[in-house]
Amino acid sequence: MRIPVRGTAAMVTAVAIVIATLIWLPAYRLFFVVSLGIGVLVAGGLYLWHRLHPVRGEDINNKRPLGL
Repeated sequence: MRIPVRGTAAMVTAVAIVIATLIWLPAYRLFFVVSLGIGVLVAGGLYLWHRLHPVRGEDINNKRPLGL
């Protein structure tokens, strides 16, 4: 099944489906909260890591992989 929606409409549709699932299936609420918490922790950790250890030009081996 494929819904031909793009851009902002696709994001609104996805959020509506998640909200509907959380309302109609209460068992998924705990799973959603735990998943959201893990995602926020991983995103925060990656943000801090890259903020403290930025990538420099000399750290990249092959800057032009296609030779363009």
